[in-house]
Amino acid sequence: MPLWKNRKDPEEETQVYFSAVDGLKKLYNGKIKPVEKLYNFGGSTSHSRELTDAEFDARPQIMLLGQYSVGKSTFIRYLIEGDYPGSHIGPEPTTDRFIAVMHGLQERRTPGNAVAVSGDKPFKGLAQFGTAFLNKFECSQCPSPILQNITFIDTPGVLSGDKQRIGRSYDFVRVMEWFAEKSDLILLLFDAHKLDISDEFKSTITALRDSDEKIRVVLNKADSVDTQSLMRVYGAMMWSLGKVVGTPEVKRVYISSFWEKPFANPANAKLFEDEREDLFKELRSLPRYSSIRKINDLVKRARHVKVHALLIGYLKSQMPSYMGKAAAQKKLMDTMADVFRKVQKEFGLPFGDFPDLQKFKAKLSDDDFSKYPKLDLKMIEDMDAVLSKDVPGLLAQFPSEREDQYRSLAREPMDGDVPTPGGKGGGGGDGGGAAGAGPPPRPAAPPGAGGNPFGGGSASKNHGSSDWAITMAQQSKYTNIFKTCNPVNGLVSGEAAKSVLEKSQLPYDALGKIWNMADVDEDGYLDSDEFCVAMHLCHEMMEGRTVGDTLDPKLIPLSKRGLGGGKE
Repeated sequence: MPLWKNRKDPEEETQVYFSAVDGLKKLYNGKIKPVEKLYNFGGSTSHSRELTDAEFDARPQIMLLGQYSVGKSTFIRYLIEGDYPGSHIGPEPTTDRFIAVMHGLQERRTPGNAVAVSGDKPFKGLAQFGTAFLNKFECSQCPSPILQNITFIDTPGVLSGDKQRIGRSYDFVRVMEWFAEKSDLILLLFDAHKLDISDEFKSTITALRDSDEKIRVVLNKADSVDTQSLMRVYGAMMWSLGKVVGTPEVKRVYISSFWEKPFANPANAKLFEDEREDLFKELRSLPRYSSIRKINDLVKRARHVKVHALLIGYLKSQMPSYMGKAAAQKKLMDTMADVFRKVQKEFGLPFGDFPDLQKFKAKLSDDDFSKYPKLDLKMIEDMDAVLSKDVPGLLAQFPSEREDQYRSLAREPMDGDVPTPGGKGGGGGDGGGAAGAGPPPRPAAPPGAGGNPFGGGSASKNHGSSDWAITMAQQSKYTNIFKTCNPVNGLVSGEAAKSVLEKSQLPYDALGKIWNMADVDEDGYLDSDEFCVAMHLCHEMMEGRTVGDTLDPKLIPLSKRGLGGGKE
C-alpha cells in the first residue's frame, strides 16, 4: 500500500492518548458547552452546533477540494488501493455528492439521512443543512487498512459559471466550512492542465480562512507536462492562488501524480517520488498527533465562544427595560462595528477572535436582543481557566521523548501486574516459583457477566512459541491502562474493558475479533496478560497491519501456554 510501504520504523506505535481525549470531553462538556447553550453559540455563528463524543473520538479526517476532474477520487483510490462503494472516475464531472470514505469490514453505502442520526459517526451536525443536502451525502465503507487510521471526505467537483451555483439545493460554501472545521487536513487539488479558479471555488477557498493552517496544495498530474512547462504551470498556479488567499504566507505545495500508472515524464521521476513521499509522511503523522490537533481546535473554539458570549452580553446590556426596544436594537445593528471595537477594547481581546461582521449581523437579524441572557462573568472566568490552566494541563500529558519514557518504564516495572519473560503473568505473586512449574492458580472470576462485549464467535489460538512478543515497555504501558478498568481479583469483565477498547475507534466486528483472540483461556474475562494482548492487537490494526484470524503464537502470554486453549 503506497501510504505505509516506506515506513522507517514499523514497530513505532500510534500515539493514542486515551486520557487526553477524555480530558477534552470533560473540558468541553463541563465548561465550554454550557456557555454555548446559554448564548446560543452554534445557532448564531458559522461554527457547528454543540460537539458530540463521536466527534472527539473520530479518526483524523482529510477533505479533498478541487474543480472537476482534477483527480480527487483517483487520489483516494490510489491511497486505499482500490475502488470504494459509490466511486466513479472519468473525465467528466462524476462525483455529484459528498462521500465520507471510512473503514468497515464489509463494503457498504449508507445514505446521508441515516448517517446524520448515527451515534457512532461524527456527522450529526450535518442535520442542520436539511434533507436537501443529506440527499447529496453518503458514507462509503470498505475494508482498506489505510481507513483504520484516516477518513477521507470526497467532495463534488467545483464547476464554473452561475448555473451550477444557482442549481445547488444547499449552501455549498457553508457545508465546506463545516467539513473544514472538522478536518485535520484540507487538500486543494489542481490539475496541471486546469489552473483556473472559478467564482465558486474562490468563495470556498476564502471561506476556509479560519482553517488556513490545515490547507495544503497538490499539483496533480504533474508528469503530463515537460520540465519547462511544469515551471510555468507552478508559477501560474501560485499567481492564481495568491489573488485568492490574500496572505503573504506561501502554502505548502506537493507536485506529483497520484495514480497507479508509471510517470509519463521520467526526467522528473525523482522529484515526483520525493514530493509524494513528503505528502505521505504528513498523512502518516495525522493519527499520531490527532489528539494534539483536537486540543488546538478546541482552543480555537473556546476563544470564539468567549468572544461570542461577551458580544451577546454587551448587546443585552444596551437594551432598554421597557420602551424603545426596536429603535435600540436597530441602532445596535447599524453600529455593530462600533460594538465590536468597544468589546475588544474593554476586555482586551484580539480582533482575530471576532466573527465575520456581516455574517454575525445576518445571524442576529431575526433575534430579539432584549431576550438575550445577561453576561455571566463567572462563566467567562471559567472560559479563561480553560485556556490558561486546563489546556496546558492536557498538553503536559504528551511526552516529548516517548522512547525515553518507555525505556524508563522498562527499568522500573510495575509491581504485581507486569508479566516477566519466563515468569508469571499479571495477578501478583512474589515471582518465586520453582523452575519448570506450571502456571499459577487462576484467581476466581469477579461477579457479573463475562464474555465478549462486542459479540462474535470464538477465534482460534495457536500455541507453542517460547518467547512473548510484547515488550516490557508495552507491558508497563498497557498494565497502567488495565488498572484504570478497576480489575476484580486480577480480572476485568467485558463491560469494564469495553469503554477503553472502544477508544481505538475500530469497528465492533474488529474489536470482537480482538477480544476472542486475547481471551486465551476463553473464560469471558481478561487478566493483565490478556489485556496486554488486546491492546497490542488494537494498535496493530490502527497501524494498518494485518492481524489475521488466529493469534500469533508469540503473542500468547507465557502464563497461558500450558492451558491448551480450553476453558478452565
